[in-house]
Amino acid sequence: MSATALLRVIDSALAGWSLALARACAHGGRLDRARFELHQPEAVQLARSLAEAAAAQALDRWAAHGPLERALADRYTARIGAAIEQRLRYHAPHADTEDWSPELRAWIRDATADDATAAAWRALSEVAGGTTGAVRLEEEHHEIRAMFARFSDERLAPIAEQIHREDLVLPEDLLREMAGLGVFGISIPEAYGGAFVDHLTMCLATEELSRGSLGAGGSVITRPEICAKALLVGGSEAQKQAWLPAIASGERIVSVAVTEPNAGSDVASLRVTARPTEVDGVSGWRIDGEKTWCTFAGRADVFILLARTGAPEDGHRGLTLFLVEKPPKVSADDHHAFRETQPHGGSIEGHAIPTIGYRGMHSFAVAFDDWFVPDANRVGALGEGFKLQMAGFAGGRIQTAARAVGLMEAAYRAARRYATDRQVFGQPLDAYPLTQASLVDMAATIQASRQLCYAVADSMDEGGGHLEASLVKLLSCRDAEAVTRD
Repeated sequence: MSATALLRVIDSALAGWSLALARACAHGGRLDRARFELHQPEAVQLARSLAEAAAAQALDRWAAHGPLERALADRYTARIGAAIEQRLRYHAPHADTEDWSPELRAWIRDATADDATAAAWRALSEVAGGTTGAVRLEEEHHEIRAMFARFSDERLAPIAEQIHREDLVLPEDLLREMAGLGVFGISIPEAYGGAFVDHLTMCLATEELSRGSLGAGGSVITRPEICAKALLVGGSEAQKQAWLPAIASGERIVSVAVTEPNAGSDVASLRVTARPTEVDGVSGWRIDGEKTWCTFAGRADVFILLARTGAPEDGHRGLTLFLVEKPPKVSADDHHAFRETQPHGGSIEGHAIPTIGYRGMHSFAVAFDDWFVPDANRVGALGEGFKLQMAGFAGGRIQTAARAVGLMEAAYRAARRYATDRQVFGQPLDAYPLTQASLVDMAATIQASRQLCYAVADSMDEGGGHLEASLVKLLSCRDAEAVTRD
């Protein structure tokens, strides 16, 4: 038996489970939302299982590089194999609950046994720098990773705790340095002033910046990426020429205004409105309503905003995307609140939302009151906003996954240092098998999310990967909670 054999069994079991659940939720040959919602707990278990299986497949391919990689892949696959079997048995009423074969169970037992753990620890403990193992990349990607790793270690990490403890905003000089590194143009084609190479480059930069500071580093790429994707898909050539070079250079700082207090993931239920109007002979729109979780809204000078231009019953077909400009707060000491007005009486007012462990850019609740936006700032046709916004969100999801990987890697390295230095009953903490097992599990978990993130990035280069981007975000964010706690 092997990890590859177990993965074939898992793949077959999850395919059967997916089909059975789909049949249970169907009516008239289509998915019935009401029926699906009755089975939400089972669907969550299935989604987690699919994400773990995809990560294990990516990890199994990575394992060809060496014995450490193979040991971590085997351990992770064994762990998720045991977990998926339990879910099939106890949480999947629509799945075939046939038990794993004795041979598979024996392989899972052997792959997680004490001697296998000890062997994996010996290999892991020899990795230079206390990392989770070598990242196998082409030379160009190695150089990109090294560049962002140096910036993260030298410029972000030394101030990360102060930013967190004092709830500060990302310093302007660091913002300029990041712009010089090409951070804001990493998802924008060279023809529009950017430095796009591929989605893997975006993940590598995000991961390393997040390792230095989640709030002040890893998050800076996401908002320009979401805005740029929408412009590239739906913007006019004039809009692309006007906006993309300015975003790529950091001249224009973007905040995303999509989520509302009563509409988070259910984007089709958004209520912020855009009404047609004319001001001083200029055709445009008046924006009214409240958005929330608008990261970096205080410093930003433009929102990519999704508003309802149709009737509520139009659902997602009644949404349109706008570029909403406002003056930035650059030199003010207080980045926790702002209020801007227009001559005709429109206003925008924002207040930072207190957050835990995610500071440096501040997330805002933002109220728009009669704020005028010229029609030249409408992106795409009326009613196309939902589609354009979703085009940007897939990249945002793998960036979120990459941020989680960077955070986990930082936690793991700190744990390794502590376990080496801390003396307990006359010997270092990492001399104890329980500590060794914890560190091996952490390393396997991190590499699973990392390898899946990289695989999804490759798929996105080929025009796919949107569903998988949701899976890797689900997996890595949940696992980041566990790894940082451990």
